[in-house]
Amino acid sequence: MPHSNWAIWPGSPYPLGATWDGEGVNFALFSEHAEKVELCLFDPNGRRELERIEMRWQTDQVFHCYLPEARPGLLYGYRVYGPYAPEAGHRFNPNKLLLDPYAKAFHGQVRWSDALFGYRIGSDLEDLQIDRRDSATGMPKCQVIDTAFTWGDDRLPRTPWHETVIYELHVKGFTALHPHVHTSLRGTYAGLATAPVISYLQRLGVTAVEIMPVHAFLDDRHLVEKGLRNYWGYNSMGFFAPDMRYCASGHVNEFKTMVKTLHTAGIEVILDVVYNHTAEGSHLGPTLSFRGIDNSAYYRLVPEDRRYYMDYTGCGNTLNMRHPRVLQLIMDSLRYWVQEMHVDGFRFDLASALARELHEVDRLGAFFDIIHQDPVLSQVKLIAEPWDLGEGGYQVGNFPVGWTEWNGRYRDSVRAFWKGEHGLIGDMAYRLTGSSDLYESSGRRPYASINFVTCHDGFTLEDLVSYNHKHNEANGEDNRDGENHNLSWNCGMEGATEDQAVLDLRAQQKRNMLATLFLSQGIPMLLAGDERGRSQRGNNNAYCQDTPLSWLDWELDEQSRDLVPFAQYLIRLRRNHPALRRRHFFQGRPIMGAEVKDLAWLRPDGEEMKEEDWQQGFARSLGMFIAGDLFEEYDERGRRVKDTDMILLFNAGHEPISFRLPAQPARTRWEVLLDTVYPRGTRPDHRMFHSHEVYPLQARSVVLMHNVSRPVVRPSDSD
Repeated sequence: MPHSNWAIWPGSPYPLGATWDGEGVNFALFSEHAEKVELCLFDPNGRRELERIEMRWQTDQVFHCYLPEARPGLLYGYRVYGPYAPEAGHRFNPNKLLLDPYAKAFHGQVRWSDALFGYRIGSDLEDLQIDRRDSATGMPKCQVIDTAFTWGDDRLPRTPWHETVIYELHVKGFTALHPHVHTSLRGTYAGLATAPVISYLQRLGVTAVEIMPVHAFLDDRHLVEKGLRNYWGYNSMGFFAPDMRYCASGHVNEFKTMVKTLHTAGIEVILDVVYNHTAEGSHLGPTLSFRGIDNSAYYRLVPEDRRYYMDYTGCGNTLNMRHPRVLQLIMDSLRYWVQEMHVDGFRFDLASALARELHEVDRLGAFFDIIHQDPVLSQVKLIAEPWDLGEGGYQVGNFPVGWTEWNGRYRDSVRAFWKGEHGLIGDMAYRLTGSSDLYESSGRRPYASINFVTCHDGFTLEDLVSYNHKHNEANGEDNRDGENHNLSWNCGMEGATEDQAVLDLRAQQKRNMLATLFLSQGIPMLLAGDERGRSQRGNNNAYCQDTPLSWLDWELDEQSRDLVPFAQYLIRLRRNHPALRRRHFFQGRPIMGAEVKDLAWLRPDGEEMKEEDWQQGFARSLGMFIAGDLFEEYDERGRRVKDTDMILLFNAGHEPISFRLPAQPARTRWEVLLDTVYPRGTRPDHRMFHSHEVYPLQARSVVLMHNVSRPVVRPSDSD
């Protein structure tokens, strides 16, 4: 190319990425093994490469330059020179345009062709033979942005963990069919910030939305060729850029407006983030960014044969958390989303992979040490998906203090219990009380457990009670994909039916699982649409279904009409009763000399359970007494937190039980707050029950009652 018409200054090696400072743009790119780096500039459409500028200055393995005449909106990419030697771990190929790992925005989408691969597709040598075709026409371009935004008085809501109710949703799927969101905004960040959507979330009562991945991601070639796409988005191309497919305005600030609007409504924003792998896949994947910039620095390679990748994720590669620059990349990304985008926390996909310093999962890996001491990140909500696909990757209960975890044990226990499996009352007792068996010994609290029955991955709640088997034919893999062990029960008939008895049983089972979720200690997470009976027609792996199959249908049918107010009522019960959201584990013994324990487990005869009762393999019922005025808990002003005594009854059996209420406290009147036999959860007769009286606990039901013999005076009532 001809001599550059741009003024080019040395610039600075920090910050990494393209940074507009009000006068010009600084470009900085790390590569430990590169021999030369070119900055490539494109026309406003991103179709024509206008100029290549050699970045002649290098400091501490960072190539850098400054263009005083560059402005926000400029489109760019990189070409990186070095050895193409896959067997040595190097895959440099200057014919491939590369994305900046620190890019704040991308323009355009990947257009698949063989030119996007660093090696010659179809060669007998596979990835050992370099491909010299230019990939620029099929690549998105990085875009320089101005990060200025008027945040006004925006503040993170900082909802305490024990008061948090999480709602997991997909930005597009949540509003794609919303009848009261303008068609131009459906499926976008702006759509999520509209008044009808915000109002719905507030009425439901959730305090945080956990948003499925919005980092710019790639639709895999094999999916595109089948007319599908990577709908879930667990396939990151960049860790700073929000995916523009969800952007109605085409401007990054739309995401910020969404966050600010949710904050004004008191709702936190938690991002589901994927730092364990990238979209470049295995050694046979495309060359888009990290692989071409410095493959051996960014990825975990097999020590004995550096041509191949260590794959703890099932996605072909694993980021190299042992390299300080990779750690810096992730930490810089996280801080950017907190400080620049104002998000409230993160859920880390396959978080066990982040802890692997050698091969085994190291609970105190460098990543967790750095997070723990970081003054910004240690103060936001941190949620781990505590497993990966490597040996020893299932790490539920083993993450450090300061972290919460998706509790897969909770999911499996609750599903199996309501399916009617035997021998689970002991395990259920742990799940209902915050999983102390997993978290207490390490000094953590009940809120370390993120409780869920369903999530994006697997059956929806509707499908959990409607299908015994997965039905993933729409994915084009002959139903081989997806989990086979779902602990689901179709209530007597597979799939859709008009049998009213089956429909009524399914409705009651949904109420049972929702009630269990919101009445358990720990943090409840509700999958968006479960409160509306959303079905994926038995597909338990809808990752590639960007269709109405995955989107939320806002039209309620007869069976689901009562479910929304039922879910609202449950969340309201949880908010109004501190006994249902304790900050400390139960002791199960008398507190401060009192005669009554803070927690007691009850048999159907009203007596406290003994050791031998827990061994009854056939038992499917459980009673739970919670003392309301024995909390060793205090509010933010140091005042004792009080509530009424409560009783929870669970019957997963197919026959009713005459459950005798405990004799103590004597002369107590119990008001029934919830009985899942009824469509909206409340008894129509409003009858009171007394100490030692029998309650008719129906088959497959949950009951919650509280002591109304004496009022509870809370600090807020007396101030």
